[in-house]
Amino acid sequence: MSAVRVLVVDDQALFREALGTLLGARPEIEVVGEAGDGHQALERAAALAPDVVLMDLHMPVLDGIGATRRLRVEQPGVRVLALTTFDDDEDVFAALRAGALGYLLKDVSADRLVEAVQAAARGESVLQPSVAAKVVARFAQLDDAPRPRPQPLVVPLSDRELDVLRLLADGRSNREIATALFLAEGTVKNHVTNVLAKLGARDRTQAALRARALDLL
Repeated sequence: MSAVRVLVVDDQALFREALGTLLGARPEIEVVGEAGDGHQALERAAALAPDVVLMDLHMPVLDGIGATRRLRVEQPGVRVLALTTFDDDEDVFAALRAGALGYLLKDVSADRLVEAVQAAARGESVLQPSVAAKVVARFAQLDDAPRPRPQPLVVPLSDRELDVLRLLADGRSNREIATALFLAEGTVKNHVTNVLAKLGARDRTQAALRARALDLL
């Protein structure tokens, strides 16, 4: 297996050099370059085509979050591993949302870092145990209520149109729908027209039948 090509990005020159020396001594890794800020990282990544970028997050000019986000757009084949000092929630989730494949702290062991780089090159996610715990906790906080299914329509119904559709399907007249939703009768008439058009229905009965068939009710 060929060595993983790595770009080291950190604004502290001493840490950059030390990390480059440490990784460069491992046959599994080829350190192809260094960068001192996010802007340099983008330039070096474009020129050097690394497999993995070890990205610090807090840097001048362009921080690691912004650089990661742009890398994912400009060079989607490059894997980014956040390697930083802090594991606060804001940094963790900002980095993962930006497209980082993993998040490690700078106190990680050399062996673990090499394993993480190799895993990232294979497209696998790598998280520090403390970071993984945060991710699990965040998912545990999510509402377990079922999410609405995507509407199988070319032009989806708005929330208000769905309200009108539900009452329409119950056989309510425009006036009754207007009263229930605190709307003008003319506004309800417009909503009904839009509902029929989006469902491709010729009348209210057909609209109700198609809505049930599409699981919108």
